[in-house]
Amino acid sequence: MTGYDLVLFGATGFTGALTAEYLARQLPAHGSWALAGRDRAKLEAVRDRLGPAHSALPLLHADVTDAASLREIATSAKVVINAVGPYLTYGEPLVAACAEAGTDYVDLTGEPEFFDRMYVRHHETARRTGARLVHACGFDSIPHDLGVFYTVKQLPEGVPLRISGQVRVSATVSGGTFATALTSFSRLVPLVRAARDRARLEPRSERKVRAELGVPHRDAGRWQMPLLTIDPQIVALSGRLIDCYGPDFRYRHYASFETLPSAIGAAAGVGALAVLAQLPPLRKALSGLRKPGDGPDEDRRAQSWFKVRFVGEGGGKRVVTEVAGGDPGYDEAAKMLAESALCLAFDDLAPAAGQLSPAAAMGDALLARLVDAGLMFRVVPQAR
Repeated sequence: MTGYDLVLFGATGFTGALTAEYLARQLPAHGSWALAGRDRAKLEAVRDRLGPAHSALPLLHADVTDAASLREIATSAKVVINAVGPYLTYGEPLVAACAEAGTDYVDLTGEPEFFDRMYVRHHETARRTGARLVHACGFDSIPHDLGVFYTVKQLPEGVPLRISGQVRVSATVSGGTFATALTSFSRLVPLVRAARDRARLEPRSERKVRAELGVPHRDAGRWQMPLLTIDPQIVALSGRLIDCYGPDFRYRHYASFETLPSAIGAAAGVGALAVLAQLPPLRKALSGLRKPGDGPDEDRRAQSWFKVRFVGEGGGKRVVTEVAGGDPGYDEAAKMLAESALCLAFDDLAPAAGQLSPAAAMGDALLARLVDAGLMFRVVPQAR
C-alpha cells in the first residue's frame, strides 16, 4: 500500500535540497512526503532547514548499491523524485525499482545515453506495471519540451510543422550539467550504440518525426548555433507520442548569441572540452573543476535567467513564442522537477505508462502548473 505521495531521493545534494525546500512550500496540505538517502545525519540537516513545521518529516534509508532499500521506497510512494546524478553512474537501480513497482518516476537527467538505455531496459516493464518514467524534468528539458508543446498549440492541426528553439542563458553552469557533458563526450561510441538500440525497439508510425541538426545562421539579429543536448531527443519523443504534432514534425535546437565571435568562442570551447574528455587524466582533472552537488549562492542565482525563443511554421501560419524564467541550473530546475512530481501525484492526467516525455505524460496540466509557478510562456507579437 502506498504510504507517501512523494519520496525525494537525493535531498542532500545542492539541487535536491532546493527541491526539498520548494516541496515544503508547495505540497498540498493533504499531501504526504518523505526524504530518502543513505546518510541520515545529512537528511536530518536538510529537514532542519525546512523549519519546525517539518520536524516530523519521515527520513528513509536508500542507497543505490542496496536494491532492497530502493524497492522499499518505490513501493511506498506514488511518485519518486531522483535527484542523484550523474544518472549514467547512479540512476538505473532506482528506475528499475520504480518500473517494477508501477511507481511514477521523475529525474533531472540531461544524459542522452542514460535516456536511451533506460528505454531499452525498462520501458516495457513500466508499460506492463503502469509506471510513468519521466526523465529530463529540469532545465533539460522542461522549457524546451513544454515550449514546443505550447507552440504547437498555436499552430493549425493536421499539417506538417517546423519548429526551431533558440536558447539564451545567463547563469553559472551547474556541476551536474558539466559532469553530464564530460561523461557524454567521453562515451561517444556507447552513446551512438544506445541511440541505435532504442531506435530499433521503438514502434514505427506513419507520422514522421525528426529532430534535425541545423546549421549556423543568423535570425532575429542573433547568431544561432546548433546545440547538441538531450532536448531535441525529448521533443522528438513528444512528437511521436502526441498526435497534434501533425503528420510530419521537425525540430531544430540552437544556442543563441548576440555576436559572431561569442558564438565561435562557445563552439571552440565545447570542441576543446570534447577533445580533452577523450583523455582519462585530463578528464579526471576537468571533473574536479565543478562537481555535481556544488552550486552558486543565492545572490548569484538571483541574477541568472534563461529565455528560449521558438519559431513555428505550419499550414501557412508562422508564430513566435517564448519561455523564460530565472536561474535555470538550480532554482528553476528544482521548481520544474518538483512541479513535475506534484503534477504526477495530484493532477487528473490521461492514462499513460512507460518511458514518456514531460509533455506526453503531463501536457496541459504541467503547463498550467509551470505558469502558476512563475515561468513565462507567451506568444511574441510580430511586426506586420
